[in-house]
Amino acid sequence: MSECIFCKIRDGEIPSDKVYEDDQVFVFRDIHPKAEVHLLMVPREHIGSLNNLAPQHDGLVAHMLRLLPQLAREQGLDDGFRTIINTGKGGGQEVFHLHIHLLGGSDLPGF
Repeated sequence: MSECIFCKIRDGEIPSDKVYEDDQVFVFRDIHPKAEVHLLMVPREHIGSLNNLAPQHDGLVAHMLRLLPQLAREQGLDDGFRTIINTGKGGGQEVFHLHIHLLGGSDLPGF
């Protein structure tokens, strides 16, 4: 996946404003934020989208979802936050490496 921008960010080939990392995920600030807080959570494993998940990814997905509230609290989003997973070109996905947007704060646009 040498052409994947998120793999390059994960591997440190492209600088990012890292917020969190562990052995399963990498989290960084979006360079074109749509809200006061706009983080991107990507799995370390290259998975193209939700369409490419398999049973062996169940633990990873659970880890990602359980980590989101912790990250939101650490960003001061005590009153709530939004998560978005775009899937496929028709779903607005632009980078084909599974990722979750975590958004919140006073600039959160309507939905």
